[in-house]
Amino acid sequence: MSQRENTTRKKLTLFALTWPIFIEIFLHMLMGNADTLMLSQYDDNAVAAVGVSNQLMSVIIVMFGFVATGTTILIAQYLGAKKDLEASRIAVVSLVANLAFGLILSAVLFLLGPSLLQLMNLPPELMDTALMYLRIVGGFAFVQALIMTAGAVIKSHGFTRDAMWITLGMNVLNVIGNYLFIFGPMGFPELGATGVAISTAASRTIGLVVLMVVLYKRVNGELPFSYLFQAFPRTEMKQLMKIGIPSAGEHLSYNMSQVVITMFVASMGTIELTTRVYAINIMMFAFLFAFAIGQGTQIIVGHLVGEGKLEEAYQRCLKSLWIGFGVSLGAASLFAVFRENLLSIFTDNPQIIELGGMLLLLTIILEPGRAFNLIVINCLRAAGDVKYPVYIGILSMWGVSVTISYTAGIVLGLGLVGIWIALIADEWLRGLLMLRRWKKGEWKRMSFVDVKEKAHG
Repeated sequence: MSQRENTTRKKLTLFALTWPIFIEIFLHMLMGNADTLMLSQYDDNAVAAVGVSNQLMSVIIVMFGFVATGTTILIAQYLGAKKDLEASRIAVVSLVANLAFGLILSAVLFLLGPSLLQLMNLPPELMDTALMYLRIVGGFAFVQALIMTAGAVIKSHGFTRDAMWITLGMNVLNVIGNYLFIFGPMGFPELGATGVAISTAASRTIGLVVLMVVLYKRVNGELPFSYLFQAFPRTEMKQLMKIGIPSAGEHLSYNMSQVVITMFVASMGTIELTTRVYAINIMMFAFLFAFAIGQGTQIIVGHLVGEGKLEEAYQRCLKSLWIGFGVSLGAASLFAVFRENLLSIFTDNPQIIELGGMLLLLTIILEPGRAFNLIVINCLRAAGDVKYPVYIGILSMWGVSVTISYTAGIVLGLGLVGIWIALIADEWLRGLLMLRRWKKGEWKRMSFVDVKEKAHG
């Protein structure tokens, strides 16, 4: 192995890749929690309004994710196969494609915001706040599209720490902006949820500028944008869509099912809606570990598949799964023990604390099941097996999650507890089916790069 190859492999150890991804995602979640925590000191209704708007934003972000997911997998496989030119072409096609999608979807959110929020059964007293937030943050959705794509390129090259530092900077700017515009010190206007939206959009825009500069330096200026003017990049777009559309289909199905479930919760009342927002914000930190391990493993598996080291890729996924399973279980248990203390950070409403505490206890069962999905599905995608997770996902999310949510939560009157039971059933069913798929090994014939399997080690 050459010195250059040896250095690359060192960069692609699970720990070296995962800890910056962990911190980056932690900071992303912290940004959302900072918005929620700081708004909770201002008005509980504003928290609920922003929570519903962010549920819609999550569906839109999935649309950007289909390009970003394809970018990560293709670049990882091409770099593993030592096809640097193809990797660079994928990068520029992805950036331009997601910019186009971002501009279109930003316009949709801005113009159709009132209709979308009405479909969510939003209580009338929350409409004005939610609409203002959605129009500001949603109007800048194209910025998030470019951040996701540029970040995918950088991380596929192994530079996960760069994305981490930029996210840290965005968080610092966001918290400062929140403080200035929510509480109005030093003569700044008190804008509440509108101020949070302005702060979020501004910090992301600044972060994007820095990210693009870092991207250009990390690939040594080798971003052949001129390639786009020679002919329509049919091959690259076909590859991106072959991976991205099924992957986005799974994410979109999940987020749309969550929108429907949010509608069920909204019909229960503002207390339940607010409780769900607080509980999910806390739960995010429990599945953060598995999410980071899943992303790091996806990059490694993509490189290994590109190199033809399929048995090594197989073992890497299983090792990562059991690490993620154990850590998720431990984190969820810890949060359950301190559930009242954690919820008290956000609110002093005893109804919310009691109901939210019950949800956090159920999370002990939920999160280990979610770890299967966050890790094994990423490995299947990285190897090129992108359709199976979509088929199973759609069947389970709607046939199990939504159906049981309505039956247990609404018909049987179990409320949010019934909805959490539905989420547990969905995550565990999908997770076990994904593990079975990985062990069967059909993914070994689905690489996007022509490779021959090499001996393990």
